[in-house]
Amino acid sequence: MLERLREQLAEREAQHTRRRLRISMGPCQPQLQVARAELQGGDELAPQASETKALLAFCSNDYLGLANHPELINAWAEGARLYGVGSGASHLISGHSAAHAQLESELGHMQAPFIPGARALYFSTGYMANLAVLTALGSSDATLFCDKLNHASLIDGALLAAAKVQRYPNADMERLAYQLQQCTTPLKLIVTDAVFSMDGSVAPLRELLRLAEAHDAWVVVDDAHGFGVLGERGQGSLAYCGVGGERFIYMGTLGKAAGVAGAFVAAHPVIIEWLINAGRSYIYTTASSPAQAHALLTSLRLIQSEEGVARRAHLGALIQRLRSSPDSPWAQRGWRWAESITAIQPLMVGDNASTLALSAQLEQQGLWVPAIRPPTVPIGTARLRITLSASHTAADVDQLLAALANAAMGAM
Repeated sequence: MLERLREQLAEREAQHTRRRLRISMGPCQPQLQVARAELQGGDELAPQASETKALLAFCSNDYLGLANHPELINAWAEGARLYGVGSGASHLISGHSAAHAQLESELGHMQAPFIPGARALYFSTGYMANLAVLTALGSSDATLFCDKLNHASLIDGALLAAAKVQRYPNADMERLAYQLQQCTTPLKLIVTDAVFSMDGSVAPLRELLRLAEAHDAWVVVDDAHGFGVLGERGQGSLAYCGVGGERFIYMGTLGKAAGVAGAFVAAHPVIIEWLINAGRSYIYTTASSPAQAHALLTSLRLIQSEEGVARRAHLGALIQRLRSSPDSPWAQRGWRWAESITAIQPLMVGDNASTLALSAQLEQQGLWVPAIRPPTVPIGTARLRITLSASHTAADVDQLLAALANAAMGAM
């Protein structure tokens, strides 16, 4: 087996698709000390490299800059004093603390304006939340209609479900309508990212709801990259698109804009009760730290506060600054911005080798901007996935733009 795996790793190396770890030496923030995890002595992975370099990072999902917020650090410490460090058991045994219950109550209230009577259920990760939703609801008498650009966790959840699965081209409402019309199963679930994680585009949620109502279907929305960022008070993509209704099953993550970790599902109380009883990735795992849940209560308050409003406004200004800059140097190289109004701003390059080379050129100029390659994105669409945070400054964005121009001119 080891020899076979070595050969497969070598193949990925030749195709420029092999991944390697980087080690961040401090808290999540734009200015980082970064080391590369080196392979030493054949197969042994060193815990950290001997040298680090200072990099300006455009690669975290800490969209509001809360991951290193002093109030969250204090809240976590307070939670540890109140509840200890670990939960000690699964939620359904003895691991469901008062902090978890309070967090779920607050999350339910936050989504209730868009999902009437919403109840929320907290998960350790967004991956586990998506697995629970699709496997618990995707029974043998159901069909899952999945956008082709959905996140890997939704893809895996669909593969594990007993339901039939049909995929439709990204945001192609005409194709989806045809598939729904032809469907004969009693239960229909439309499954989509709200903000597509590698493109930054927003799903047509209003049109999806219209189709769901016309064909008696439900809409599963993964709002990992919209919660906390979109909407006047950071409620997410449903608020941003001005839609709502009982047919939505909403998943939001709490390790991105919320700055901590975990995820939640908000839906009709009966659906939540079913997930508690049938969601295997909820039932059969130890509950996350109650101190973490306690810290998230502060995060939700910050997201909805005037400080949260100001952070979203600053983030919006940075997005505008990035997109409104002259792009002729890199446009001549065939690089182009993807159509995105969100904090995810992909620069489309094309082939794997050129994208890796561009990422390396930026690193030489002191910037950390990762190259995203297949199988994460389709072949021929390798890109730099630039992510902006409210912790960035206008000068940081200008430094990135200058570095891109330098890289483009150097390659011409």
